[in-house]
Amino acid sequence: FTVPPLDAGRAKLVETLELIEGRIANNRALAADLEAMARAIFKSWFVDFDPVKAKMEGRAPAGMEADTAALFSDELIESELGLIPKGWEAASIGEVAENVRASVKADAIEPDEPYVALEHFQKACLSLFENAIGKEATSNKTRFQAGDLLFGKLRPYFHKVSIAPFDGVCSTDVLAIRPKFECYAAYTYCAFSSEAVINYSTNLSGGTRMPRTNWKQLAGFPAAVPPVSVASAFNTLVLPMLQFVAEVGMENRGLSELRDTLLPRLISGKLRLPEAAKSVEVL
Repeated sequence: FTVPPLDAGRAKLVETLELIEGRIANNRALAADLEAMARAIFKSWFVDFDPVKAKMEGRAPAGMEADTAALFSDELIESELGLIPKGWEAASIGEVAENVRASVKADAIEPDEPYVALEHFQKACLSLFENAIGKEATSNKTRFQAGDLLFGKLRPYFHKVSIAPFDGVCSTDVLAIRPKFECYAAYTYCAFSSEAVINYSTNLSGGTRMPRTNWKQLAGFPAAVPPVSVASAFNTLVLPMLQFVAEVGMENRGLSELRDTLLPRLISGKLRLPEAAKSVEVL
């Protein structure tokens, strides 16, 4: 069969939409790479204790500046958790974070206020690419702030954990977790979103059909908590990555809304390409 030629106007339309889709895909890939890098550093420092083991063997920790390497001990000592770096505390991750329990009634939520429910998370992704608005909230919710970690407590094995890029409200099936200290922010994000914590909370979840975890269970996850000096160094290195991951999520939400707004109007002829071009100048 023959295909009619694509006129210049429609070609430009396709190009514009492809540009938006390409930017969304690139943002997702970049966010995934940065998150993977942050998790790898977290595992190396706080799970495998690679810098400590390197110094024990008389080696300089790989890829680490001398000032940062100097913050790590060159000795592992026995503790109730097993061997941990000297000077670290055998405790739990709840030592560095708290559960925010700011309940808000449905009639006190602004209609255009960001609202986050479980369906807006992506599995094992710290970016939050979607959200609804307050007018869709029909029951009591929990208020959170930008920078809080949102943890889906229903069926925790779905690994729905993301950094909030804005202030808003969330479902009561979502825990709002806030770092107690700024220097432990990156540690908090990586620890609570780790596979180890997800598996731990899954095993302790109550309920058969609709298993749920709770803050007490999460906060009790045993961990070797690093001193402020090490946590601060990790924060300086990793927090900018995770903040960028959160920002990318916000940008993709804007791009998706723009695409969904432009497409039907362009197809119907209610919006001309020159007008659409002005709308995508952000690209």
